[in-house]
Amino acid sequence: MLDQRFDPAEAEARLYKAWEAAGCFRPSGDTSAQAYSIVIPPPNVTGVLHMGHALNNTLQDVLIRFERMRGKNVLWQPGTDHAGIATQMVVERQLANEGQNLDRRTMGREAFLKRVWAWKDESGGAITGQLKRLGASCDWSVERFTMDEGLSRAVTKVFVDLYKKGLIYRDKRLVNWDPHFQTAISDLEVETREVAGHYWHLKYPLADGITYNHPVKDEDGNITLEARDYIVVATSRPETMLGDTGVAVHPEDARYAGLVGKHVVLPMTGRRIPVIADEYANPEKGSGAVKITPAHDFNDFEVGKRAGHTPLNILTAVAAIESGADADAAGIPAELRGLDRFAARGKVVEAFEALGLLARVEDLKIEQPFGDRSGVVIEPWMTDQWYVDAGTLAKPARAAVEDGRTRFVPENWTKTYYNWMDNIQPWCVSRQLWWGHRIPAWYGPVMTTAPDGNGGHQVEVDHFHDGPGNIFVAASEAEALAAAQAFYRRPVAVSASRDEARKAMLSGDCEDGIRLYQEEDVLDTWFSSALWPFSTQGWPDNTEALKTFYPTSTLVTAFDIIFFWVARMMMMGLEFTGEAPFKDIYIHALVLDEKGQKMSKSKGNAMDPLELIDEFGADALRFTMAAMAAQGRNVRLSKQRVEGYRNFATKLWNAARFAELNACGAPGRYDPATAQYPVNQWILSELSACTADVTRGIEEYKFNEAAGALYKFVWNTVCDWYVELIKPLLTGADEAAKAETRAVCGFVLDEAMKLLHPFMPFVTEELWERRAPGRTGRDGFLMLQTWPAPAPFSHTEATAEIEWLIGVITEIRSLRNDLGVPAGAKVPMTLVNPSAQDCERLERHGDVLRRMARLEETGTAEALPEGSVSTLVGSAVVALQIAALIDRAEARKRLDKEIGTLEKDIASTQKKLGNADFVARAPEEIVEENRERVKDWTLRREKLSLARTALANLA
Repeated sequence: MLDQRFDPAEAEARLYKAWEAAGCFRPSGDTSAQAYSIVIPPPNVTGVLHMGHALNNTLQDVLIRFERMRGKNVLWQPGTDHAGIATQMVVERQLANEGQNLDRRTMGREAFLKRVWAWKDESGGAITGQLKRLGASCDWSVERFTMDEGLSRAVTKVFVDLYKKGLIYRDKRLVNWDPHFQTAISDLEVETREVAGHYWHLKYPLADGITYNHPVKDEDGNITLEARDYIVVATSRPETMLGDTGVAVHPEDARYAGLVGKHVVLPMTGRRIPVIADEYANPEKGSGAVKITPAHDFNDFEVGKRAGHTPLNILTAVAAIESGADADAAGIPAELRGLDRFAARGKVVEAFEALGLLARVEDLKIEQPFGDRSGVVIEPWMTDQWYVDAGTLAKPARAAVEDGRTRFVPENWTKTYYNWMDNIQPWCVSRQLWWGHRIPAWYGPVMTTAPDGNGGHQVEVDHFHDGPGNIFVAASEAEALAAAQAFYRRPVAVSASRDEARKAMLSGDCEDGIRLYQEEDVLDTWFSSALWPFSTQGWPDNTEALKTFYPTSTLVTAFDIIFFWVARMMMMGLEFTGEAPFKDIYIHALVLDEKGQKMSKSKGNAMDPLELIDEFGADALRFTMAAMAAQGRNVRLSKQRVEGYRNFATKLWNAARFAELNACGAPGRYDPATAQYPVNQWILSELSACTADVTRGIEEYKFNEAAGALYKFVWNTVCDWYVELIKPLLTGADEAAKAETRAVCGFVLDEAMKLLHPFMPFVTEELWERRAPGRTGRDGFLMLQTWPAPAPFSHTEATAEIEWLIGVITEIRSLRNDLGVPAGAKVPMTLVNPSAQDCERLERHGDVLRRMARLEETGTAEALPEGSVSTLVGSAVVALQIAALIDRAEARKRLDKEIGTLEKDIASTQKKLGNADFVARAPEEIVEENRERVKDWTLRREKLSLARTALANLA
């Protein structure tokens, strides 16, 4: 006997354990079946389940369970990312909290990495257990980690091969630099915030006594010419002026046409820098003149490159003002050297003010970049880094989407992908961290040209040079040593660091040998995750898994990593396997709060998926996510939504209890083609239509439409109507009708549970077993049953008849409610001048009609009975004799008030939708929500107007 209710807290862990123990998540191994595979976007090993994960993994699991039930050989590949900077931060914070004055540098690289691995083994990867709580049916037996032995071998091979092809190289370029962690970071790790700031307007004196006439507008708009011997520039970072290499003006800006090619004297440094013409300068913004600091601004870097300027780096790795050779080259005053950037800012502003060169200070909001983990202001900084030639790799990756080998869903993301690929920059793949894949490059001392008498060349040991010719990129230290020995033609060994290598060679202890040292930097985590679709399957070995499950079928991910991950997987997959890594890329939207705001702890609107699972069960959260995952529309989540779908699971459970109490059959082995009774023929037709809708919805990644079809069928069609309509048959004397209805009811419930299973796996699996004990074992689990197919027949006559019955009941209920008929009152109903078919239907379903519409009696007449109101159902005129049961004046007043409110709401919302600015600026989901409101209100107004007319015509 089924319990009164489903208990998710008890059932979910038990069911998941049973699935996993039976190997239900593993591929079937049927080589004759079509393969279907998805690689999970690997969450950070430091991560915890958040609402984005809940949405992303729910949609993946819907697809996986669906295709598994369709008989495909299915793999959902799980794993986690080593998350370089995040993991290193966790362990360094632990060290700091232990109070032993230990940090990674005092520990040394080897000891620190041992500590990180220990943390990973003990505490990392908690998110995998949380994904299990969500019901994710990944094949955990093949779980991978981006730094496990196999994936590390793949990373090394890719790096070495790209280097040999000239597609990886070292270069000095601008990067996003985190002064706290002292490493380059990716754009995705930069959080731009609007903060209160300033624009300092600075005067740069013109060199050589040059002056010009600058137009000045007074308060009345009159323009006069003012003789000036300076140019005004504006900046939110005054300290960067120490590294200026020029002032740019627009080529067509007549104000400065005569100054192009002339110079200004950069205050505080005394350097002469040129005035250049470049379209980057905006004549409409500020003074129209822009200071150019190529080493500290991404736009300025490109301007400086076009102008042939040498960048001047004026900051150190900790964002202090340089004090060495770079400071000398820039002419930085002694009193500024070594100061923190913000302290230097104050000194620079004071100096300009003292020199009379501070034109004004403008207070305003500015966009400032912060490290998402360090919380400090990020600096564009010029350093030597390793780069991938992304421009070359992007061409075949773009072509794969152009020719249809890979498609984006929704299609509009294709344009975003093309835009990124067409404007792609070199990809910085080095990070100044210890946790990660250490770059497989070894450095040796620079060669001199003088022969050494032994067939080689002299080696300059005074310093190590990082340029081409003494970088040895190899798959192992042994290979690097062999390459270096062939290059230098003398004994070669590896030292632990650059300093130790240099010290050993200068000391003379090398016996005329050479010392190498390995690159200290590690690779960006996006580099290893770019290989994820094929490295997880055993590449570079040609494994069976690789041959079976690569290319993968579908990638489910968020739009914000189309460039950082999707594009890079496309590039690497095509370069190293010759095939695009996915057929379909489904891009889902964001999960926002119910007001459409981004969730954050600081706002207090963040929702924890694990707390929602604890309160409502995983099925409720999963169904919520799927039901709201409309293409191109953000998910606006509320706790009430999740609670509502918990009630949906309860509704299903109660329907199963009803079936059990009435001995309705299970498991479903009924032949639906044999049904004879209209109500059973109708529900089987509805089941067939629902099956088609759900199948099509999942196939087309319209998860909300699939979930909506299921909700409507289970809640409305089965629970609200079918269960009520069959009660007379189940309690009647017609044994044939009773037997058929029991079989059909059991069959429909079983098929509905199959359709629901990808969305609500726990409650459906529990009901599958509990409704027919013994359906367990690997092949007996619901998740391994065959996906339903639409019926090859249709019962159009039966469907029309039952829809007529439902329409009559619905209209009567609506009319009673709108006119204020007491809920407990039984009302006489008459079909006025009915057709023969309507009379037959009334005869067959009179008992149901009277019970469900609370009617005293039903009959037919040629004219409208006295004291009745009427409504139309199809061609049938339905009359209710209610005159004695209602207060006409009160009913009229209530209807008029509600109609008036609706008209007011419709008018104001239509006015808003008619505002082109609102439609253009508001999020698409808000605009669509307003349109839906107008549609719903209009239908309600029309219905109330009909009731008002009926009231006015009351016979």
